[in-house]
Amino acid sequence: MASIKSYILECYDELKNKVSWPTWKELQGSAIVVSIASLIIALVVFLMDICFETILEQFYKLF
Repeated sequence: MASIKSYILECYDELKNKVSWPTWKELQGSAIVVSIASLIIALVVFLMDICFETILEQFYKLF
């Protein structure tokens, strides 16, 4: 049980004193970048889905 307590205390100390946390401004900038990238990827996947649907519909109409 002592090793678990020691582990938790060491983790807390490391997170508090040894980790460099980003500023609020950096977090906002990163969130905007991630949001825009997610929207672009979603748009690309949507367009690919529409293209494949159209191609397959045309292919199935042949038979």
